[in-house]
Amino acid sequence: MSSSPEVLRLEQLKKSYNIGQPNEIEVLHGIDFTIQRHDFAALIGPSGSGKSTLLNILGLLDQPTSGEIYLLGQPTSQMDDQERTRLRGQSIGFVFQFHHLIQAFSVLENVLMPLMLVHGRPNQQAIERAHYLLEAVGLKDFAKRKASQLSGGQQQRVAIARGLITQPALLLADEPTGNLDSQTASEVFELFREVNAQHECAVLLVTHDPRLSATCDRTINLVDGRIESDTLTTKALD
Repeated sequence: MSSSPEVLRLEQLKKSYNIGQPNEIEVLHGIDFTIQRHDFAALIGPSGSGKSTLLNILGLLDQPTSGEIYLLGQPTSQMDDQERTRLRGQSIGFVFQFHHLIQAFSVLENVLMPLMLVHGRPNQQAIERAHYLLEAVGLKDFAKRKASQLSGGQQQRVAIARGLITQPALLLADEPTGNLDSQTASEVFELFREVNAQHECAVLLVTHDPRLSATCDRTINLVDGRIESDTLTTKALD
């Protein structure tokens, strides 16, 4: 893992759809910003502002039309799919609004899945970390249950543990607490804070909830495909 404080850097990032056609549309118009290891940031903006498009590009799930995205100092625009997949698996954790668990697998297997895809059979250290994360999200007694036996909120908590299992340099979370009750949401938020502080994992939360964004250290506001503001909270400036 790179020792640089910079995790992610975007330079003049643009994204268009239907390129070369009469209905071509540009949805991201030259995005520039940097995410550092200590950052605990919220990405906000109205529906249709381009948040989901930007999130997919940040996670190397989609490619920009032009511009460059650097992940841990590595330019990614010229990487092939295999290189991008490898870098994404090593460096980025995802928590999506929809949990995408494998229903026939156990809770423990779902949490371990990102490691199993890369390394095969997990070692004891990985299994112990998975149990630690399940305890942190309040599911320590659910490890052997099938994902299909859990409620929606419980499945979301499993997805959060899965997103953290690789000890990523960057955690991308799309409305991560949207399906959780307020108590669990608060506990999950504190887990993100712990990971950010103790493991130098940069956190970027995409949220519509102004209460959630207000508790982050930094708020990036995307409007009509452009960064309208990028501000630190008073707490972060102290």
